[in-house]
Parts: sequence; C-alpha cells; structure tokens
Amino acid sequence: MQFRRQSRENDSINLTPLIDVVFLLLIFFMVSTTFTKETHLSIDLPEAEGEASEQDADAPLDILITAEGDYSINGRSLVNSKLVTLKSALEKASEGNNQLPLTITADAKAPHESVVRAMDAAGQLGFVHLSITTRRPESGE
Repeated sequence: MQFRRQSRENDSINLTPLIDVVFLLLIFFMVSTTFTKETHLSIDLPEAEGEASEQDADAPLDILITAEGDYSINGRSLVNSKLVTLKSALEKASEGNNQLPLTITADAKAPHESVVRAMDAAGQLGFVHLSITTRRPESGE
C-alpha cells in the first residue's frame, strides 16, 4: 500500500499583524508628540501720554512689584510671592472692600508672571478699579 505524502504548505510570515502594530505605534507617537511653533515676535509697545487719573480719596491700595518679583502692599513687604499670600494680604489691607481703587506698580524688569499674578489675585477678590502705573516717555525720543 502506497501512502501518498501530503503536500506541505509554504511556511511564511504573516505580515498583517506586523503592519497593524507599526501603524498603532505611528498613531501613538503622532498623538503623544507636542507640536510647538516657535515664533519670535518683535513687539514695539505703545507709550502712554494721557493725563494721570484722579483716584478716590478713600485709601487706595498699592501693590509694588520689585525687579525680583517680590510684592509689597501699601509699603508692607509680603513673606513670599505665592498667590495665596498675595490674596490674603490684599483682603486684609482692603478689609473686604473690593470697591477700593487698586494700583499695580511694577519695576520695568519685573517678571511678567508676577504682574499677571497680582492682576489675577485682584480679579479673584473682585476688585474692579484696577490701574497700572507707567511713566511718561522721554521727550528726546
């Protein structure tokens, strides 16, 4: 009796799962990558030539910001530069009256973050009469 040998199928690698894994990795890296667009803008800020505004006589609040980003309210320095400390000092100085005029005076080299933090603290406490001090431009320019 002669048995017929079964023909062997060609052993090959199935590429479909490999392609699926490669596409999943590609999608993962595309989604998890942060795309940053680096732009360097040249900004020329306007100068203020308006008249100084008259503020109310009822003890306005002054926030002074140094070049290092340290705060002082009405001449009293704060312990640190955290938002919580700034808010509590503003609340204490204003005695809960958020209708008082608030003036922010920042050094020209003060970090932008410090000025925004002061404005944020004033906004969270409900101050609506907010002004920022500037200096008049030099007449020779």
